[in-house]
Amino acid sequence: METGNIVEFIDHEKILCAVVQEVKNQRLRLLTETNREVNLSVNRLSHKSDRILDTLMSRNRMVDVLKDIAHRRRELTRQVNIREIWEILNSEQEWIDLPTMTVFCFSNAATCDHESAVVRAFFQNRTYFKFDRNQFFPVSEDQVERFLAAEREEVRRNQLIEFGGNWLKNGAKAARTTPLTDDETEILETLRSVYLFGNDSPKAGLGKAILMRAGITDSDKLIDILEKHDFFRKNENFDLLRYQIPVAFPPQIESHAENLIDRFHVLDFGNRKDLTSLSVMTIDGQSTLDYDDAISIEMCNDHFRVGVHIIDVGQYIQKGEPVDIEALTRCSSIYMPDQKIPMIPSRLSEGLCSLKAGENRPAISIMMDLSRNADILRYEIVPSVIRVKHQLSYYDVNQMADTDENIMSLYDLAGKFRQRRNENGAIHISLPDISVWISESGEVVINRINRESPGRMLVAEMMILANWTMAQFLSEHRIPAIYRSQPNPRDRLYRGNEGSLFQNYMQRKLLSRFIIRSDPEKHSGLGLNAYVTATSPIRKYYDLITQRQIRSVLGLEAPYSKAEIDRLIQVLQEPMSRVSKTQYHRNRYWILKYLESRIGQKEEAIVLGKKRDGYQILMPDFMLECDLPSTSGMDLRPENTIQVTIQHASARKDILSVFL
Repeated sequence: METGNIVEFIDHEKILCAVVQEVKNQRLRLLTETNREVNLSVNRLSHKSDRILDTLMSRNRMVDVLKDIAHRRRELTRQVNIREIWEILNSEQEWIDLPTMTVFCFSNAATCDHESAVVRAFFQNRTYFKFDRNQFFPVSEDQVERFLAAEREEVRRNQLIEFGGNWLKNGAKAARTTPLTDDETEILETLRSVYLFGNDSPKAGLGKAILMRAGITDSDKLIDILEKHDFFRKNENFDLLRYQIPVAFPPQIESHAENLIDRFHVLDFGNRKDLTSLSVMTIDGQSTLDYDDAISIEMCNDHFRVGVHIIDVGQYIQKGEPVDIEALTRCSSIYMPDQKIPMIPSRLSEGLCSLKAGENRPAISIMMDLSRNADILRYEIVPSVIRVKHQLSYYDVNQMADTDENIMSLYDLAGKFRQRRNENGAIHISLPDISVWISESGEVVINRINRESPGRMLVAEMMILANWTMAQFLSEHRIPAIYRSQPNPRDRLYRGNEGSLFQNYMQRKLLSRFIIRSDPEKHSGLGLNAYVTATSPIRKYYDLITQRQIRSVLGLEAPYSKAEIDRLIQVLQEPMSRVSKTQYHRNRYWILKYLESRIGQKEEAIVLGKKRDGYQILMPDFMLECDLPSTSGMDLRPENTIQVTIQHASARKDILSVFL
């Protein structure tokens, strides 16, 4: 390398021509074709030639000469057909030096300008050859196809961003009389994915670029566009889409359910205990169609014989069958104000597996002899056949609470059993349920349900009693199951049933998280030494698992091993969390939808506590928490009852704001 050599180097993805003005310790001082002086290492050069430029000529003259050389080399670059060269050489899979490649591209009369043109051409198009310090390696056919596909995708992406941004700005909101084009459909599918999954969407970058070009930052505007073009329904349930929760059952599952109905149309009840003579009743909400538990009571001299009868789902649905696998995937029925999604097909949950009045059904019956003080004197759990005599609603039972002897006895026993649990340290939390449903006209209807009404209270306590008894039964037989336990709370605000609404609400926040495990432990919240849930096997897969373990003790099927139970607990943990979130969010959505029509209305609220910039309050008519901004002169204490005015509510954005 010497003064006057013409060289080239890469600067910001561009090749520049330059002349060497000084060489010092492998460092070069260069004058470039852009009339700029630079210092760089010899290793930075992309090409050097033996041609010497007279450095005594004027600087401007040297720059003009460099520009002419660069122009000539760029013109030569256009003559290089890299694709054609690759098709000839790609089978060789060997490194090719610059002089050889120059001959391939031009001829034996090639000059340093031709060499530079080759370097420039291969630098500009790196699809077909790897380029490393004046040598070239042909890329494989598979790699070339991937590169070309990526280039096509990038071109396509840029076209969609430009078209999509302009379309959303100008045409997407207008009335439409023609079907969507393929490009418009792809844009809306992209935006739908981005709205649902955010940065987790595989189309996040494209969707955000389209929205940025369109100038759309408000999610409401995006939802309006997607609703207008039927990519979202009005009042869309986004959780179902985000969690990919199936609503309908696949045809093969429905077909298998139909086969089960045909197979068990006439069922041989075999050695089951015949309890069809008992006066068995179901007690549920008025809209219930899937009856999975029932109750009976008999007076026997000095004690009561109480039966809790659970539909024996295992009699119909066996482990590993298609309906069972589908139920495991769904893990639970989902109940929402505007929709119910069953765990098993409705033709089973509301038919064959439902305790319908007047029809014989196989059951697992927990028969308990209770003293008048609700002590369990003895119990047995048996496979049975029952026939429901009375299909009652909670309302029916509340009306009968002072006149029907059986209801009165059950209510009395339930109260005494609860009292015993409280004496054992149970934490009784009594909060109203907010029932939300959508009328046929689309109106949101909200009812506040008293969970302490006779019907609801006696059912709740009888189910707790039955579940505790089944936990004892499984524990005595050393059978693993889905046991529930709960450590002691972080604090206690009241004893027994004496807490106010405020105290009950705050006590719930102080409870420790319950634990699901395969062996029994104390459940402090219920005041019981062991607990399972097995009374809803058509609605919850946890309950179906535990019922199957009870069936195994009764000799009706093989049990799950402890390892299988532990694995199922892990498998069900995430889908159960999604079910809980979906139900909570959907209930909240429709309450907020209701409140959208009550802007300016006054509502009662209870102060929960002070925050840095205001207060946290509870609106008990809706059991909704909300922030209350602080204003001058405001001094509120926890449990104060106040009136607030609804300022703004948005179900879409999950927003509720109020002022005092």
